[in-house]
Amino acid sequence: MKNLSKTILTVAAVGLLSCGLFCQQAQATPITGDITFGGIVTFDSTHLNLAKQVSVWNSSFVTSDSGDFSSIPVMTSVSMTAPWIFNPSTATIPLWQVGGFTFDLTSSTIVTQTNFFLNITGVGTLSGAGFDPTPGTWSFTVSNALGKPHATFGFTSDTASTVPEGGATAALLGLALAGVEVLRRKFKAA
Repeated sequence: MKNLSKTILTVAAVGLLSCGLFCQQAQATPITGDITFGGIVTFDSTHLNLAKQVSVWNSSFVTSDSGDFSSIPVMTSVSMTAPWIFNPSTATIPLWQVGGFTFDLTSSTIVTQTNFFLNITGVGTLSGAGFDPTPGTWSFTVSNALGKPHATFGFTSDTASTVPEGGATAALLGLALAGVEVLRRKFKAA
C-alpha cells in the first residue's frame, strides 16, 4: 500500500511539473508605434471656445507613422467618423480607419479650450488584422487663428500596449511544487 501511494504521488508530481514546464503561454501580438494625422475640420460653432463636436472632417491624411503603422504611406487619406462629439465625452466606434487599422475611441478629456486653441486627450483601442486589440492614447489639437470657421487639426495616436509576463506561470508552478511537498510530508508522516 505504501509503494502504491508513493507511485501515485510521484505520477502526480511529474504531471504537475510537466504542465508547469511545458504549457505554452498565450503571447499577445500588440500593435506598436505611432501615427499622426492632419487636415481641416468644421465644428458645430464658429467660436472654437463654444464648440462641442467636429461636424465635418474636410480633409484628413497621414502626416507621419512608425512601428506597425510604417506600412501606411504619408498623405494617405484617413476615414474619420462625423460627427465626433467631444463635449460631453462620447465613445465613437470607430473614430478613424486607415491602412487596415481602426481606432475605437473610449473617452476624451478637454485639456484646453479657447477661441484660438483646442486640446483634447483620451484613450481607446487600436485594432488591425493579425494584431490583438491594443490600448492606445491619443491627442487632438486645433489651432484656430482669429477664430476662423475652418481649423487645421493634428491628431496623434500612440500605443500603450502591455505584453503578458511570465510571473503568473512561475507563481502557479511554485504553488504546485509547494503542494507536492506538503503531500509528500503528509504521506511520509503516515
